[in-house]
Amino acid sequence: MAEGVQSELIQATQVIRDAVVRQGPNGIRYAAFGDNNLGEKDLERMVQAVPTAVAGAISRKTYYFVPLALSEARGSESTMVAPAYTPELGDQAICHRNVTHDGTEGIFISTRLLGDRFALAFEFFINVGHAFVDAIGVPDAFEQLVWGQALADVRGETSQDAWENRGLALGGKTEQTEVKPVIDEKAKTAFLESSFSDAIAIYQLSLSVDFDYSELREREYPLLAPLALAERLRLVAQLFPPNPTYEFSIRYRRRA
Repeated sequence: MAEGVQSELIQATQVIRDAVVRQGPNGIRYAAFGDNNLGEKDLERMVQAVPTAVAGAISRKTYYFVPLALSEARGSESTMVAPAYTPELGDQAICHRNVTHDGTEGIFISTRLLGDRFALAFEFFINVGHAFVDAIGVPDAFEQLVWGQALADVRGETSQDAWENRGLALGGKTEQTEVKPVIDEKAKTAFLESSFSDAIAIYQLSLSVDFDYSELREREYPLLAPLALAERLRLVAQLFPPNPTYEFSIRYRRRA
């Protein structure tokens, strides 16, 4: 049975050759393949949430939404794609894989491994955020805002990478002291890049899905204080305005 399932796997490079690639109005290139459990309009709405100014910087990327992407299948180091979901293959799959073939920079996203629309959208936007930072770096205005927050010891961060690198950048200190910290410039750069890619991802998620900020909470690090995140997101929205039909807003829950 397992051997029969394995024989159904397809090389990711074949998907790159055969899949029909579409381009959204914002310029994002993408393709849907297999039984990915995605409605066409839902996929279009998610992809189009990427602001045009962001999409233009990552135009060489193509996003492939497949049921499952697997690495090292059948002892190979090649990325394989399952055209349908099975529990056995789900155990071997990962959230995304990067595959370059014949000039195409493909990002394969496992739609069936991500349990709901929120998780899928966040995985896509995180990939977009990292690609965008690789392409343009961190804007000066964002760097000044976020570093100022770090020096002011705002609570928490937006990801494990941002939290760890912020602490390293400040000499391992994450709380205020009377002693001026010795700045680790390499860690500072990593912190700024992580926090910017996180902010881009969360901003796009807010355009695509109505969600509660607490849904991003993880156990490994404290989540960034809401007011500090709001400052970051407002700046990102100013730098990269939403596309037509999308609206950016921050709503605070009132205490009873």
